[in-house]
Amino acid sequence: MTYQNIIIIFTLLNVGMSWAQSINQFDADGERHGRWLKHYDGTKVLRYEGEFFHGKEIGTFKFYKNDEGKPLLAATKTFNDSDNKASVQFFNDHGKLLSEGIMKGKAYIGTWTYYQNNGQDLLTVEHYDHNGKLHGERLVYYDNGEVAEIQHYNGGLLDGKSKWFSEDQIVLKEYIYVNGELHGPAKYFDSKGALIAEGEYKKGKKTGIWKFYEKGKLVEEKDFNYKPKYIKVDGKYKKAPH
Repeated sequence: MTYQNIIIIFTLLNVGMSWAQSINQFDADGERHGRWLKHYDGTKVLRYEGEFFHGKEIGTFKFYKNDEGKPLLAATKTFNDSDNKASVQFFNDHGKLLSEGIMKGKAYIGTWTYYQNNGQDLLTVEHYDHNGKLHGERLVYYDNGEVAEIQHYNGGLLDGKSKWFSEDQIVLKEYIYVNGELHGPAKYFDSKGALIAEGEYKKGKKTGIWKFYEKGKLVEEKDFNYKPKYIKVDGKYKKAPH
């Protein structure tokens, strides 16, 4: 072996030792600094890998699940330099994209998109406010790409009109929510779009006259405000409490 070869090998060994020693280090203030690798307890299976700069995550982190002793990529987080926001992607066990959006700390913010099992077609689109609460329109899709549900949120609570559709885009249900409760007119339709029931909710409960239809004809009316004067208890009629 030549002198030059010895020098090259020695240099590579030093680089390797230096690289190994630079992993999982702390700065003078006890903050994580540099490249970090974390394994599942009692195993050699990688749990996450990424880089810190004096305690702050920088660049892209990769997170893994323990798949029978092997690391399987479950998520990536790419951190901003100026704040604690990160662009996040989650993956299924086949490496297909499950969902993606922005996180601020542990809270979802902004628009989040969820995908069908193929990792491409839409499943759900949600919007979150800066506090991590659902806010605005939420859409759910069928496998064929048609809309299945439209709902509206305000500060994490259902608020406004909600609609459900068939795969042929026929409206099946219509509700009104106020502060998370059913409140207002509601309608139900069959798979051909014919009205089968309509009425009104008040603070989550049916109220007033509800109408029921068959083949477009009114067949029944039910008064949900009706309160009997007497009720039968142990075979005897007693005045009903109101």
